[in-house]
Amino acid sequence: MPLDPLAKRLLTMMAAAGPAVRTRPSVEARRQSLAKLMQFARAEAPGVTTSDGMLPGPSGELAYRLYAPQNAAPRAPGFVFFHGGGLVAGSIQTHDRIAAGIAHETGCRLVSVDYRLAPEHKFPAAVDDAIAATEWVARNADLLGIDAERLVVGGDSAGATLAAVVCQEAAQNAGLSIVAQCLICPVLDFEETSPSREAFAENHLIDRVTINADLADYLADGIDTADPRISPLRAARLTGLPPAIIHTAEFDPMRDEGNAYARRLLAAGGVVEHVCHDGMVHNFHAMGAILPQAQLVLSQIGEQVRRAVGE
Repeated sequence: MPLDPLAKRLLTMMAAAGPAVRTRPSVEARRQSLAKLMQFARAEAPGVTTSDGMLPGPSGELAYRLYAPQNAAPRAPGFVFFHGGGLVAGSIQTHDRIAAGIAHETGCRLVSVDYRLAPEHKFPAAVDDAIAATEWVARNADLLGIDAERLVVGGDSAGATLAAVVCQEAAQNAGLSIVAQCLICPVLDFEETSPSREAFAENHLIDRVTINADLADYLADGIDTADPRISPLRAARLTGLPPAIIHTAEFDPMRDEGNAYARRLLAAGGVVEHVCHDGMVHNFHAMGAILPQAQLVLSQIGEQVRRAVGE
């Protein structure tokens, strides 16, 4: 299908706001750009309340925000959420409306984690934080009002990278009970390029320069990008993983790797609900102020997660 007219309008607006980045952006510019973009985030979240806290990480405390849906049960399903931003940008604040919307739609008590960012904290800091945070939520489920036997792990963009890695690590170490993984526009393969990465490398919300800059900031020299903790699609085995909910976008550079991950999970005997959204671009789910599809996909995710947790 062609690019959605409203998505095209968004890209036109962004192009008019400034020329495409041709040189590597500074870290601060990257963070400011994402914060500005996320101002378009809108999500229905009536009655969702929040409380902020700190949890112990591998190297100091990590901030988190707990979202509690209206009329949530005393022991509701839980959802550990990791925000996007290339592992360089983003925060619990930039993704506040998205996290609230997911909590509302899924009925889960959602814990949004402020993991450490690069380049101040390079790989594997974010991975270690994500694993530690998920384990902490599972251990402290009663304190959070969460049913530890109904725990979902998810994220968007690079946050979905972390969610996928957490699930792979849990399957290998049998230390966590995760009932589903929810990956939204996931980044899953830095080892090889793909047709979608080539076709939509420019003028499709996120560009090649930004993707490469994020990776350079995240990885120290000499790190193998085929490491499954960096490129989850490259894992040798994908058996025993939690059921997957995967949403990709037709005009997203990362479309092909998300689609390939869904196929590999299915081939490994996994349970997968996968939707590739026609006409959409990367991060479309967070563009509710412009794209009606943003609220539709959150509602769809809500239905899928509710089935997964037995609601």
